Order: sequence, then structure tokens, then C-alpha cells
Amino acid sequence: MPFLRVFLLGTCAIAAALALAESSVFAQGEGSPRVLAVEFSNDINPVTEDYLTGEIERAERERYAAVVLLLDTPGGLGSSMREIIKAELAASIPVIVYVSPQGARADSAGAFLAMAADVAAMAPQTNIGSSTPVNVGGANIESDLRRKIVNDAAAYIRELAEEHGRNGDIAEDFVREGTNIGAREALDENVVDALADDLPALLEEIDGTRTEPKGLTVETAGARIETVEMTFWKRALDTLVDPNLIVILMSLGVLGITVEVLSPGLIFPGTIGGVSLILGLLGLQVLPISWAGLLLILLGLGFFVAEGFVVSHGALTLAGAASFIVGALILFDPAGELYNVSVWVAVAIAATLALLIGVALAKAIALRRSRPQTGQEELVGGVAVVRRDLDPEGLVFVHGELWRARSANPISAGEEVLVDAIGEDLTLEVSPVAEREPATA
Repeated sequence: MPFLRVFLLGTCAIAAALALAESSVFAQGEGSPRVLAVEFSNDINPVTEDYLTGEIERAERERYAAVVLLLDTPGGLGSSMREIIKAELAASIPVIVYVSPQGARADSAGAFLAMAADVAAMAPQTNIGSSTPVNVGGANIESDLRRKIVNDAAAYIRELAEEHGRNGDIAEDFVREGTNIGAREALDENVVDALADDLPALLEEIDGTRTEPKGLTVETAGARIETVEMTFWKRALDTLVDPNLIVILMSLGVLGITVEVLSPGLIFPGTIGGVSLILGLLGLQVLPISWAGLLLILLGLGFFVAEGFVVSHGALTLAGAASFIVGALILFDPAGELYNVSVWVAVAIAATLALLIGVALAKAIALRRSRPQTGQEELVGGVAVVRRDLDPEGLVFVHGELWRARSANPISAGEEVLVDAIGEDLTLEVSPVAEREPATA
């Protein structure tokens, strides 16, 4: 009995200790700060802009201690970049941009996002920079316009960097010289504020930091990290923001609807064409486009359709292919370097459409030149068998039917005759079948 009593007392003591420890850990977890980690490994466009700004606003609304953008991007649209930066600057909680995981990059517009952050950090073996404007903002345009746009971008990134206590000279070199540096150099040159292997280590390192210019104190020690990523719908929309896919969908849409109009009742081409056209237009709605390029594509498709109604001997098809290729190549010029249609995709689509039009026309011409396969005209040139002597009239059997026939010369029943013509009284004009030469090898 004493042994049993000691055993029960010991068991109760252990259970009480475990319960106390569990409640202590639970209370500690409840009281620890929360950090929202937003995974972003993509280019910057209107879809991802909505995703990032929405998560920053959510972190504010739900009173997180901080929001961390886990950044890995080649850049993107300048307009979308500026909207994200506005959300960063307006946030009432610390916005941390962390270039991670190892091997990630913050190129072009990504460098601007890092300079606008309350805390900019990088993982080892990452890089940042290469922010020179291109295409609509730089390459292959007049030197005066290029200078204005580069000056605008350089002033913008310098202001963002210096206002947050960072090296404005190197930040400006990102734009003017296309400079790109690694994580350790960025830390040494005061381009970023911290270097950490992973997010928990970063949150411990920057705890207690007072941000510039907002004056916020970062409280992230022992924080509970809640990670969020793009929803399926956002990923689907982002997939549609592909210039090559948009052009392909629009081409399929116009082709399918055209086939359905020319051959009503097929259903499948019209259905696929309608869905493809709507998805293509959705992509056009998301990205900025050149109206000249869109009109050239529509003109080219119009030429392809017109070829089926106008005898141009292929001229309209060639004009349509040329218009389509030029239009596709300049369609997304305002969207920048990352959103160009591949030359090979444009040529492949134009060649495919031209080939389909050519095959259709060849079939139509062959059909026009072929002998009728039904009706009275089908009988002319056919071979019939005499069923009642022709002297000069009688009966012949042709194509499963008996016809009255006449011949200039008497022909006995059982012989084969050739149908030369059909008289007005529906009497066949026939003549004896000439003896055929024996077949040779």
C-alpha cells in the first residue's frame, strides 16, 4: 500500500507538471507576435500587384507585427511596381522585403520594391539590381526620351533608398549603369539592412530595429510565422498573362468562330473558339497593349477570312500573314521587355492559318472541278447495260435504275453502252462502248 500511494502521488505530480508546462507554452504562443510571410516568386504585373497589395492591407487589418515579402523576381511592369511601392510606404506596420531563398534575385522592379521597404534583407547567394528601363522605357527609342525616362527612374530609386537610410549612389547605379551586386556586397555597401540564412533568423536579427522614415519599432523576436501564397484563381490569371498564350487564344477564337459561321451546326469549333476568344480578351484586359498592334492582328485575321470569299489567288492570305506577324510583335510593347510575343510563335501561328486557308481553298477548287456525284449530270460519261434492244430506242440499266435510251445504231440487249447526254425528254443518248486496250504492266 505505501508503494501504491507513492506511485499515485508521483503520477499526479508528473501530470500536473506537464499540464503547467503545456499551459505555459500555450500562453507564450498566444502572446508572441505574428508575422505574415508572403511568398512571391514571379514577375510583377497587375495580377501579382493585386496579390501583394492585398496581403499588405490584410496584414494591417489583422494587426500583424510585420509583413514580409519573400521576393524572387526578374522585374515586371513599372506601373504595377509603383502601386506596390505605394502600398509599402502607406503601411502602418513594418514592411520587410527579404530576397530569398538562396539563389533568388531582386532584379529590375524588384530592386525598387526592396528600396521602398522598411527593412530590406537578403539571403546568402542572392543578388539585386539591373534596374535600367527597357523597351517602352529605354531601349530602341529616341535618346531624348530615353534620357528623360532613365532620369525619372534614377531619381525615384535614389529617393526611396536615401529616405530609408540606404546607399543612394549604388541604388542609382542600378538604373543608370545596370549594376547588379550580391548579397554580401549589398550589406557592406549599405544597400540592404540585414543578411540572414532564413526567415526565423532574420526576424531575430532585426528585432528592435527602428525604421526610417516611419519611425516604427520592429518587434519580431519569437514571432509566429504565417505563410501565404497565391490562390489558385490568381495563379490561373497569372498564367493567362502570357503574351504568346494570349495571341494563340485569340487566333483559335477567331478561327473557331469563322469555321462555325461557314459550317453551321458543327458546334465544337464554335464552342472552343468562343471560350478561347474570351480567355484571350481577358489577358488583353490585364496587360497594357498597343492599339496599332491589335488592329493589325484583327486586319490580318480579316484578310484570312476574306480569302474564302474573294478570288485573290493567295494575295489576301499573304497580306493577312504579314499583318498578323507585325501586329503580334508590337502588341505588348507598352508592357515592357518581359511581355513580348516570340517571333517564332507569331510566324508559326500566321503560317498555320495560311496553311489552313490554302488547304480549304484547294479543296474548294477541286470540288468545283470534279464531276457531279449526284443528280442527272452524274449519268453523263457513265457506262450502262442494255436491257431491251435499242432500235433505235430501248431500255438501259445504269446506277441501279432503268432509263429510256436511244442509239444511232442498233444495239442488242446485254451489251454495254456509254451515256453521251440526256435529252430534254429525259431519254439517254448512248453509243457503243469502244473496245478497251488490254492493260500493260
